[in-house]
Amino acid sequence: MKKGCKYGTHRVIEPKGVLPQPAKKIDNTMDIYDNEILLEVKALNIDSASFTQLKSANGGDPEKIGQMIMDIVAERGKMQNPVTGSGGMLMGTVKQIGPALKGKTPLKEGDDIATLVSLSLTPLKIKKIKKIHMNIDKVEIEGEAILFESGIYAKLPKDMDESLALAALDVAGAPAQAAKLVKPGDSVLILGASGKSGILCCYEAKKRVGPTGNVVGVASRESSKEKLANLNLCHEHIVANAVEAMDVYNKALEANGGKEYDLCINCVNIPDTEMSSILPVKDGGTVYFFSMATSFTKAALGAEGVGKDVNMIIGNGYTKDHAEITLEELRENSQIRELFEKTYVG
Repeated sequence: MKKGCKYGTHRVIEPKGVLPQPAKKIDNTMDIYDNEILLEVKALNIDSASFTQLKSANGGDPEKIGQMIMDIVAERGKMQNPVTGSGGMLMGTVKQIGPALKGKTPLKEGDDIATLVSLSLTPLKIKKIKKIHMNIDKVEIEGEAILFESGIYAKLPKDMDESLALAALDVAGAPAQAAKLVKPGDSVLILGASGKSGILCCYEAKKRVGPTGNVVGVASRESSKEKLANLNLCHEHIVANAVEAMDVYNKALEANGGKEYDLCINCVNIPDTEMSSILPVKDGGTVYFFSMATSFTKAALGAEGVGKDVNMIIGNGYTKDHAEITLEELRENSQIRELFEKTYVG
């Protein structure tokens, strides 16, 4: 059996010398190297920015979306949206473990897991698309994938439906980063607060700011604002188009007693929301861009253009213990769990 690189560089076809994520094409043959894990894939959770783009490009037609996903995987060897550059994650069962990993990994054949590395770097082969869940960015497939030695994952918990766990784990980086960034007494602005990652971030932020803090959620529609308000996860709620920076700025400051924020978390799945995140934050404050629709060029030059000295964090989907933190939120808050079960299970 062939020996492979820990980071999967042995799978890169084009261009040579790069890692699997930025590569344009990787080898998706399913004969594993000695340090790889073969997975039988049940479902893909396409990341929100990517799935929004796929729906837009295909007029919301599930059949055309499915064909585009098949075409992307056939061309690239992985599910990496060529427009957004992003992927998502998968749920599957361990089928084979390379001999170099046996005894080093707690996994065993037959374990059900969710990968916590992006589909944009994961060798994937789709035999058949079985069903596309248009409202939850989920694609049930028949296929296989490779997990590299460096790849992170979570065993699916026994105390919740696997679709529920997958939905939460798909955005685990966001609430876990919120847990690290939010401090007692902080004022926190959350864009896209009524979405999956936004709701979890609101919960974590309100828990962390304590009685002297202020968490303000921004929703795009009145109905989304009402959903958020019913969950009691924010101190204040705003309806605004996240693309319209000055409207967000004015409403956000009004909701915070006229003061700028310590932290803004961007969970929006559309482009051009960078300045809506930066403007309301005070000098020395922090902007966390979880959204993969973010242009970091626009963010950097935009902040410079308005004279904002803010710390900007790239939306790294991984932080220590992020899977455990996120699943625990579902256990702690029955309202969020019920909402997720209603929305994402099935």
